[in-house]
Amino acid sequence: MKRHVRADPSSGRDGGAALPASFDIRCTACPRLAQFLADVRDAHPTYHARPVAPFGNALGGLLVVGLAPGMHGANRTGRPFTGDYAGILLYRTLHRFGFASHNGSDDPGDGLELNGCRVTNAVKCLPPQNKPEPAEVRRCNGFLVAELATEKPRAVLALGGVAHRAVLMAFGCAIGAYPFKHRAAYDLPAVAGLPDCPRLFNSYHCSRYNTQTKRLTAAMFEAVFADIKAFLQSSR
Repeated sequence: MKRHVRADPSSGRDGGAALPASFDIRCTACPRLAQFLADVRDAHPTYHARPVAPFGNALGGLLVVGLAPGMHGANRTGRPFTGDYAGILLYRTLHRFGFASHNGSDDPGDGLELNGCRVTNAVKCLPPQNKPEPAEVRRCNGFLVAELATEKPRAVLALGGVAHRAVLMAFGCAIGAYPFKHRAAYDLPAVAGLPDCPRLFNSYHCSRYNTQTKRLTAAMFEAVFADIKAFLQSSR
């Protein structure tokens, strides 16, 4: 099988420090985000307001990739999708399909455990207006590459277009060859150092806006997870 050569996403020239080899809560590689987080810590001293570590362990199972921490969600609590509206649907659905020990809560100390699942973000820091710049997505992609290499998921769920493109970037795939579409699924090519041929699943992001406007319903979200569960069970 032909292996794609992946460019180094951490070599951007935006004036930031070099990206650490693996996730580091002290990372300041993106100057705009580092300054924004410093300002948030001043305004909200009790908030985590630092890079948010991934949660769980995929170990050949499912890696869920979101956009970035939310201001009063993960940026406050320090756990992905914890404390904001999007996490309600995500963790409830993970629990329903056996990936989580319970429905989750606003408290990162609630004892929630993930089973064969890891939740992360394409960008580990809160961006202003929840809109990371392309250079920031590229820089942070090194963390996602490291996660993929160590976790070796067989299934990757991208929540929204930014996460979808970040996963494709990590695998060195041409974005145009894998268009984002809700409930689409793609077998990705093998890349040296990354898991062989994982399947990439797409879903609209489980944000408050998408669910309240019915762009994404609970039934639509659960259909994606049913696809993922069936794939994982069939590919053991």
